[in-house]
Amino acid sequence: MTTPTFPFLRLLAPLLGALALAGAAHADIRPLPPAQCAEMTARKVITPGNPVPCARLSTVSFDYSDFDGMTRQGSVVVLDALAPEVESLFGELLLRSFPLAGAQPLEAFEGDDQKSMAANNSSAFNGRPMTGGGGWSKHAYGAAIDINPLHNPYVTHAGSAQQEVLPAAGTANLTRTPVQPGMAEDVVGVFYDHGFLIWGGNWKEPIDYQHFEIGTRGFITRLASLPKAQARAEFARYVARYRQCAHPASASAASADDDAPEDTSLRDQCATRLRK
Repeated sequence: MTTPTFPFLRLLAPLLGALALAGAAHADIRPLPPAQCAEMTARKVITPGNPVPCARLSTVSFDYSDFDGMTRQGSVVVLDALAPEVESLFGELLLRSFPLAGAQPLEAFEGDDQKSMAANNSSAFNGRPMTGGGGWSKHAYGAAIDINPLHNPYVTHAGSAQQEVLPAAGTANLTRTPVQPGMAEDVVGVFYDHGFLIWGGNWKEPIDYQHFEIGTRGFITRLASLPKAQARAEFARYVARYRQCAHPASASAASADDDAPEDTSLRDQCATRLRK
């Protein structure tokens, strides 16, 4: 009997995780009720001018492993079109025992990204401009996720006298090899497999190790302009095209080694070519 390959198993991970953790792990998707939208407005997490209205956001709740191996509950707020993939994404992180320090919506930090980063909080939606200015952040669309900012800092002018690291304590984690628990390098492929095809760790200036986003502002705006069901279907097709590229069917027949390393070259090529 032919043994499935590692890439094939990675594609099945969300389904296998749902079966293995049924009745144990907590995960769900809920639209934001008016009371939560009001609280987000009061706490300056969202403003009337935000590019995506509160009605198009969803809360994804999930279990995660902390750095002591304990199972905790967290949540992120994302564009409703992305919510099913985000739920599966965090389910796969749990299966891999990838540790998170915490995961709370930005209301817990009064919408202050600096406070959230200092707390090593993983988050998604925040109705704020891009760090450094220049327009709305992809977080203001609910189309970007930051993970473990202390382990994955934001760096400008890296290696120069003007270097700035956010959060400041993340300076201790500028050395990225060997990869330590909680570092984003360990799960780039997981984010790509769920449609987050841009990783800030690949940027030259700034370098944003904590940051993943789905694609261009134009693509995100299109998803937000479509009815939720149609937007979800379009994003699902986007994810499927990437998976077909990064995990070709021929690879399943080429090897019987479940522990074969991920083809990061193919992964990155597919992400670059297929992201919108």
